Amino acid sequence: MTTYTLQYKVKLTILRGEYMGMCFGVRDAISLAKEVVKSRPLTVLGELVHNANVLEELRDRGVRFEDQPDAVETETVMITAHGASNRARTRAHRGGLTLKDATCPLVHYAHKQVRNLVAAGYHPVIIGRHGHVEVRGLTEDLLESNVVLSKEEIDALDSRPRFGVVAQTTQPVVRVRSLVEHLRARFPEAEVCFVDTVCQPTKQRQDAAETLAKQSDIILVVGGANSNNTHELARTCRRFCGRVYHVQGPDDIRSEWLPKAGTLGITAGTSTPDHLINAVETRVRELA
Repeated sequence: MTTYTLQYKVKLTILRGEYMGMCFGVRDAISLAKEVVKSRPLTVLGELVHNANVLEELRDRGVRFEDQPDAVETETVMITAHGASNRARTRAHRGGLTLKDATCPLVHYAHKQVRNLVAAGYHPVIIGRHGHVEVRGLTEDLLESNVVLSKEEIDALDSRPRFGVVAQTTQPVVRVRSLVEHLRARFPEAEVCFVDTVCQPTKQRQDAAETLAKQSDIILVVGGANSNNTHELARTCRRFCGRVYHVQGPDDIRSEWLPKAGTLGITAGTSTPDHLINAVETRVRELA
C-alpha cells in the first residue's frame, strides 16, 4: 500500500489499495484490439471493457462497437473480455464475420466448469448479476439453468437431486460462498457441487478494498458506471466505511466530499486504467 501525506492548512493522508485497477485480462483485451485495428477495420461486439474512458480511446483509434452482429459493417469482429456463448459465436460466423477472441482466460475457465458440471448430470446454477454480458455468455448454450444473486432467489428454486454451482468471475467470493451454503441448507437432500470460478484479481481487489476501507474516513472507488466489479468494490467498502463514492474520473469529485483532515482511500475496478487513477489522485490533491 502506497501512502502519501499532504500538508497544507490541514493534513490529509491518501492511501491506495494494495491491489486495484486493471487486471491482466482487461489489459490483454485492450492490447489485442489496438493491434488488430492497425491492420484492418474492427468492430467489437458489445463493450470491450466496462469503462467509458477506455472505450473512447479505442474509438479514437478507429475501433467500432455494436451490440448485434447484424449491425456490423466490418469483416472482423471481436468477442469482449467478458466472453460469449457458442451460440453467439455461431451467429457471427454465419454472418460471414471473422472472429477475434479477447475473452479473459479466467472467463474461459468458468465456461469450461459449467460444461463439465452439466456433462456430469448437475443442474447448473450461476451466481451472478441477471442480464450481465458474462452471465449471458455462461447460460445461453444451456438447455436450462438458474441465475441467482440472493437467498430469496435460491429459496424460489425447484428441488433438484444435484446442483452444480459456479459464479460470475467478478462476484465477491464471500457472497458466493454464503449463497452456496444457503443452497445446501435449503436443499439438504440434494448433492451440491461448487466450483469456485471467482477470479484471483477480483479476490485480491476485494480483500485490499476491505483493508483500505477499515483504515479510511472516505473512499473513492474509480471505475465505469456499469462495471460490475467496481460496484462490488464500492459495496464492500460501504460495509466498513461510511463515506464511499463511486467516480468514473476526476471530474466527478466534489470538494465538499473531502475531509478537512484524516484518511482518504482510493481503489479502482479491473477496467480502470492507471492514468485515470492517477488523475483522480491529482484532483484530490488540487481540491485538498
